[in-house]
Amino acid sequence: MMGLMAGEETRTTTPPTVRSSAAHDAREPGGTPTRAWTKRLLVLGIVLSALNLRPAITSLGALLEEVRDGLGMSGSVAGLLTSVPPLCFAVFGVMAPRLARRFGSGAVVCAGMAAIATGLLVRPYAGGTAGFLAASALALMGIAVSNVLMPVIVKHWFPDRVGSMTGLYSMALALGTSLAAAVTVPLTDALGGSWQSGLALWASLAVAAILPWLPFVRRRTAVSGPGERAASPETDDAVSGEAPAGHRTSTEPAREEAPRLRITRSRTAWALAVFFGLQATAAYITMGWMAQIFRDAGVPAGTAGLLLAVTMVMGVPLAFVIPRLATRLPHQGPIVLALGVCGLAGYAGLYLAPAAGAWAWAVLLGVANCAFPLALTMVGMRAGTGPGVAQLSAFAQSTGYLISIPGPLLVGVLYQHSGGWGLPIALMSALMIPQMVFGVLAGRNRTVEDEAGR
Repeated sequence: MMGLMAGEETRTTTPPTVRSSAAHDAREPGGTPTRAWTKRLLVLGIVLSALNLRPAITSLGALLEEVRDGLGMSGSVAGLLTSVPPLCFAVFGVMAPRLARRFGSGAVVCAGMAAIATGLLVRPYAGGTAGFLAASALALMGIAVSNVLMPVIVKHWFPDRVGSMTGLYSMALALGTSLAAAVTVPLTDALGGSWQSGLALWASLAVAAILPWLPFVRRRTAVSGPGERAASPETDDAVSGEAPAGHRTSTEPAREEAPRLRITRSRTAWALAVFFGLQATAAYITMGWMAQIFRDAGVPAGTAGLLLAVTMVMGVPLAFVIPRLATRLPHQGPIVLALGVCGLAGYAGLYLAPAAGAWAWAVLLGVANCAFPLALTMVGMRAGTGPGVAQLSAFAQSTGYLISIPGPLLVGVLYQHSGGWGLPIALMSALMIPQMVFGVLAGRNRTVEDEAGR
């Protein structure tokens, strides 16, 4: 994925030396091609990794009141805590393509899963707010690099199934998000009521996600980074030692490294980045604060966790449907508008009758949160090449997460100083309007290569 895709305009040849190395990596000792099991292992790795990209956040949201009491946090500090995820995603996400070029994206994702496991295991016992924040940042660093690399891996290895694979990845992400929200409180109670144990148990899921990526740590060619000379679906014939018709075997470089795009010159890239940032703002406010909104309205803690889980689990079916629908439409604006209307209706319900209509508001906000898989799908659609997707993914996610940092923090400040949820909900509603506008702009049928030039 992090290499050039089949069908690019500049298709170059593979030298015998590179082909020989690739053949060594792409075969079992007995000489059996490994492309099939490599793809199966990649699918397993993608799914397990996606399951781990949100439990660090939603498990904390379900136990935020207990963590605040245990660490002595004010509302403002808790708002800072809920702003740490987008901050880490912005800072570390931009590093992902460079790390992938140097170490291979499989190794980077594997290291990311290890960072998640370590951070989740350490943070409940780090002692004090500073240690909790530092360990959370370690876990979020692993999430950040994986966030950026997943769309690129999908684009490279499954170029004809971007919508369905993005849907599968997004479904797994939504499932992990909702699972953590739903079962963290009951599991904490089963473990004796210790919030430390309730948060630490999610490290085991991250440990499981490390395993599928281990074969790719040593074999960099399995999942290549931008500009790497690596085996890909396009070069499978070369790997087997048989050159297809019209494919010359020469000593030319295996691939021409695509020129970097001047991504900041693309209006579509900026629109997608702002859309990504505003949907991330809504998502992290929801994950960090929605359970607390329901609890303050008189809803029991366990039920509030279930309501948050309902919001998150809506992404499981819709995250599969929306990307497939988006890839069939020339313009994704209508989907953006439909999701935005659901979000506005959900916020209105939270303001007017948070407890009485709690389940309806949870469902509506869950539908609105499906702007995330839509944004990921548009990343793959708004660039025409593998390296273009890598640049656009890093730019849109890093810039978007920078944009989303103030939102959760501001909600915490408004909540503490106003003594209620009226102003925070008004802020959430107001942010939905520009999200819809920039989403429509990002959904236009064009690519960043056309706008940014080569």
